[in-house]
Amino acid sequence: MLAADPGASIASIAAEAGVDRRTVYRRFANREDLLVAIYEARLTAIEHAIEDARLREAPVAVALHRYVENIIAVNRTWPVDLTRMLADDSVHARRDASIHEVDTFLQRATDEGLLRTGLPDGWASALLPQLMHLVSRQLPELSPGQAADVVVDTLLNGLGAS
Repeated sequence: MLAADPGASIASIAAEAGVDRRTVYRRFANREDLLVAIYEARLTAIEHAIEDARLREAPVAVALHRYVENIIAVNRTWPVDLTRMLADDSVHARRDASIHEVDTFLQRATDEGLLRTGLPDGWASALLPQLMHLVSRQLPELSPGQAADVVVDTLLNGLGAS
């Protein structure tokens, strides 16, 4: 709901969840606390997705597909944008650590010949999240694994080494 309408009220969120708004207020003192919990859950899910993909030790192609599949599942489960929470230093630091981990992996993918060299700095790092976002939203009928196939194929055919 919050992805579709960031201004959704606690009452409408509670109704959508099938509970009374008092139930929501028993867990969260206010709307901001609810939002913080949602953003924290998304960030934690992203961190778990990165860890599960084994970006540092798994074969590059395997790690890439697993990472993309995991992040598509996160995007579909927690379709909220973290930018609102970036004023919080701990959220910003956790997000930056995740980005660094993926950027390091994408450099490894380039070094190992999966992605071609000579592209502008940050090109793959900017393109990959956009592809995952697009497939998460525009191809909801695909499982996360099938959606990852589309993203990885698109990335590698557009950026793959010749």
